[in-house]
Amino acid sequence: MRLHILGICGTFMGGLAKIAREAGHEVTGCDAQVYPPMSDQLRSLGIALHEGYDAGQLERYPADLYVVGNAMTRGKPVVEEILNRGLAYVSGPQWLAEHVLAGKWVLAVAGTHGKTTTSAMLAWILADAGLNPGFLIGGVPRNFHVSALLTDSPFFVIEADEYDTAFFDKRSKFVWYRPRTAVLNNLEFDHADIFPDLAAIETQFHHLVRIVPANGLVVANGGEAAIGRVLERGCWTSVERFGTGHPWSAGTVNPDDSFEVCLHGAPQGVVKWEATGEHNRMNALAALAAARHAGVPVAVGIDALSRFLGVKRRMEVRGTVNGVTVYDDFAHHPTAFETTIAGLRKRVGRERIVAVFEPRSNTMKLGTMQSRLAASLGGADLVYCYASHLGWDPEKALAPLSSRAAIYSELDPMVEALGLVLRPGDHVLVMSNGGFGGVHAKLLDRLSTNGSS
Repeated sequence: MRLHILGICGTFMGGLAKIAREAGHEVTGCDAQVYPPMSDQLRSLGIALHEGYDAGQLERYPADLYVVGNAMTRGKPVVEEILNRGLAYVSGPQWLAEHVLAGKWVLAVAGTHGKTTTSAMLAWILADAGLNPGFLIGGVPRNFHVSALLTDSPFFVIEADEYDTAFFDKRSKFVWYRPRTAVLNNLEFDHADIFPDLAAIETQFHHLVRIVPANGLVVANGGEAAIGRVLERGCWTSVERFGTGHPWSAGTVNPDDSFEVCLHGAPQGVVKWEATGEHNRMNALAALAAARHAGVPVAVGIDALSRFLGVKRRMEVRGTVNGVTVYDDFAHHPTAFETTIAGLRKRVGRERIVAVFEPRSNTMKLGTMQSRLAASLGGADLVYCYASHLGWDPEKALAPLSSRAAIYSELDPMVEALGLVLRPGDHVLVMSNGGFGGVHAKLLDRLSTNGSS
């Protein structure tokens, strides 16, 4: 079958494209913005990419079925032409559910934060245990070097996003996945462009809970009030909770961030790894619980995590020049800013952390989180904000940080300013859910050319 995927460079749709190609389909696609790592992955597969959403591509890339990403809206010429011609189309999640997930033991990881990392941990634990899982993850796990994989295993791990499915299906993506094992990692207000409030997101999470079978398992963060409210609406499945005071918990945490895993108060072993922060300990507990449900003993899971290499764009070191280390992180929500900075702070001590971020997500662009920005970035020594075409005033939002914060509407002047202020021993934490105009390479080039002082 010939598939043409609209919005193919998104993390989900790009992974779907890879799986479709591995399943033997002829795949092409289009998108308006192309940036690594997804663009590199697609090109390596030989998938032809069309730049833009013009209707003319339907002649160049005729297809049996058009798979429509949720970034597609009415009014885009290619969408209008598909509708006008009466061509066959389907959402990405529906195609995946019907052509890949049917008959699989699906392990779905949902939550506002940590979905990608937890999904990567879970897929790695299953793979290391010899279960050969398929997976589709919204990032590139370093243990696999790809974001998606199709296997003949009965197990499939999927990052379960609560964002809407398509312009013609406004339900959350994850209702299509019908998991046997569902992880509810955490739950906060996000996606202000489609959800009016937290209660609306809780309703979508309850739709997910409703479809987990009685012989399945819900792995839930016991410290999240919102998840508690979701489960109180009704749950027909066994629940295992993780977090302080719950059956799955972290015992002793060592200075090197290794930590003891406890189940019902009994030590199970020590996770020894490079990851930092309480949020990653919670991610690990959730992954271990889900893996145990699939048959992986806890000790085996703990051993696998000692070889977990993390995920690209999650505290990924992009380079060190003249003593300045530049990191790339996908953080795009105040809670993620705060936890990411805190994790880096524990690692680097009193050395300077320079946070560089862009309010790029739809929620951030709307200004919904602006009142939380300053506090979430307060753990950094300096803060640089790249703010372009916002409907709110970032200077006012970051005013509590006083002279520690600087705001730029153009990228190159910001890079130049950073080049002048950075010094050996600094840690530059770049946070964005997009390509950020290649700021990482630009900054490394600036430091290499002119030094860091």
